[in-house]
Amino acid sequence: MTPIRLGFMPLSDCAVLAVAEGRGFFRRHGLDVVLCREASWATLRDKLAAEALDGAQLLAGMPLAAAVGIDPIAAPTLTAFSLGLNGNAITVSQALWARMVAADPLATARRATTAQALRAVIDADRRRPPLRLAMVYPFAPHNYELRYWLASAGIDPDIDVRLSVVPPPRAVDALATGTIDGFCVGEPWNSVAASRGLGRIAITSYDLWHNSPEKVLAVRRDFAEGQPERHRALLRALLEAAAWTDDPTHREELAALLADERYVGAPAALLAGSLAGVLRLDAAGALAALPDFHVFHRYAANFPWTSHGVWLLVQMLRWGQLDAAVDVRAAAAAVYRPDLYREAARELGLATPDEDFKDEGGHAGPWTLTTSSGPIVMGSDLFLDGSRFDPRAVMHTLAGFRVGTPRVSLDALAALNP
Repeated sequence: MTPIRLGFMPLSDCAVLAVAEGRGFFRRHGLDVVLCREASWATLRDKLAAEALDGAQLLAGMPLAAAVGIDPIAAPTLTAFSLGLNGNAITVSQALWARMVAADPLATARRATTAQALRAVIDADRRRPPLRLAMVYPFAPHNYELRYWLASAGIDPDIDVRLSVVPPPRAVDALATGTIDGFCVGEPWNSVAASRGLGRIAITSYDLWHNSPEKVLAVRRDFAEGQPERHRALLRALLEAAAWTDDPTHREELAALLADERYVGAPAALLAGSLAGVLRLDAAGALAALPDFHVFHRYAANFPWTSHGVWLLVQMLRWGQLDAAVDVRAAAAAVYRPDLYREAARELGLATPDEDFKDEGGHAGPWTLTTSSGPIVMGSDLFLDGSRFDPRAVMHTLAGFRVGTPRVSLDALAALNP
């Protein structure tokens, strides 16, 4: 049979794919897999649609946006595997950070309140052109994280700043040239900007939402349905690779692997910091201890929670990207396939959640999920502002909602969104 072609982006959270290839997990499960490094998320999307790829590392919102018809060149895909949790950060230029510190030194002393300092800068600049902030894709968790951070301080992302899309590998150069004033991207590009003295990490995705969804392995629906045994073998190989990747004793070896130009191509020493849970915030050496910054397997990190898909679709509603007529629970269930995950995990003897949905925001620390296949230790799921998200209540709360401007969407969905 022809090799399975999987696309990916040069980011730290391509780690599970790199390990599955580099450590032989694909071969162990009888698979011939070709990994294809790409330059942008749009390229991955288009190559899936053109059948040049069988699957790809995608931003968690991408297959959902394609399924509901709001992303161009949509290809029917599904996901039965999450590549991990967390891993993003918001970085601002050194010049902007200096202004934020001057405007509100107390707010910049804590990552959780940095948006308040940005608000003070924006208020002082009302007669100047708006600040330019970038994220990696319109339907990326990065977009919703950046908007959440801004909105937490009363900053309107569609009025008070100018948002644009920049591919992750180009974000640092855009900051260096002054094209943008800040960005939300995945590692290692925040650390690259900090180490070069170009920017300061203001807040991480973990600070915004502990153990939030980020990347998935999306495969073409015709591949999953036409070759179910190969798809299941692929999931088994990735599950074993994810367990290896998440072992803290392997992080140094992991950094060396990702440093290879085939994968990320950044210095191993720079990659090792965030992989070990110690993030360098700036060139002066400010550090943040975040042991769960990258979660590749623990906390049921690989399980494709349908409720995560619901949350992402609700963000699309909140920010005016999606019409309210869409049944978000049905749309999420059509793309996120925990049933396929359970089949592969069962063959490896792994415990799996019994339910496809879970509430978010109610656990401040580790907790145990009881399942019929065994207990699963889970991590904190707190939101920055202490909000709660109940995916089961979404359709009831949305009854009678009519989409209008993004601002109307924000007001109407306030009860559902952190």
